[in-house]
Parts: sequence; structure tokens; C-alpha cells
Amino acid sequence: QVQLVESGGGLVQPGGSLRLSCAASGSIFSPNVMGWYRQTPGKQRERVAHMSSGGITTYADSVKGRFTISRDNAKNTVYLQMNSLKPEDTAVYYCDLEFFGRASWGQGTQVTVSS
Repeated sequence: QVQLVESGGGLVQPGGSLRLSCAASGSIFSPNVMGWYRQTPGKQRERVAHMSSGGITTYADSVKGRFTISRDNAKNTVYLQMNSLKPEDTAVYYCDLEFFGRASWGQGTQVTVSS
């Protein structure tokens, strides 16, 4: 019913920046929440940043002040601007859309921060 298409991952040096994008299509209903998780092998999945269709945002303490989430409700698209990247930010980033307790997921995009 819902498809999520991600883009923007890649390799950057510490201190660099990346911008992730995720566009949702299909049966999209409001209100909803869109945002990002990340997964590193051997570690617990982390809820990174999310924004409701009404504009309420949440951030993990580990990214607060460095990452900024935004969305375009008309396009059903969410963005994650990642600045001052650290090696600890290296992970597969997954986009998700949440609606009445159910989540749809993107395929994931690799972000690697290394010198």
C-alpha cells in the first residue's frame, strides 16, 4: 500500500555533511509520522529523527544539534540534513512512515563516515 524510495547516502569524511531524502507513494493518510532509524551491525536499532505531519519533531540525543529533519507534506517527502558527521554515525539508515501503529519501511541506504 505504501512505497518508500530513499536517496542521498554515501561516503563522507568526519565533519562533512549529507542530505537524505525519502519519498512516500501509495495510500498515504494523515495524520502520520515520517522519519529515520539507523542500524549498525551488533548494535540495537536507533530511532534517529521523526516529524509528524503536524510539524512535531523528535531527535535522538546522539544527533541533536547536528541533524535536522524536515518534510514536504504535499510531496509526502521527508529529508534528513546531517552535519558535523562523526564515525559513530556510520550505519544503514532506514526511512519509515507510521500510521495508527503500523510502519512502512524503505530499503535502507548506507552512510559511511571515515577519513
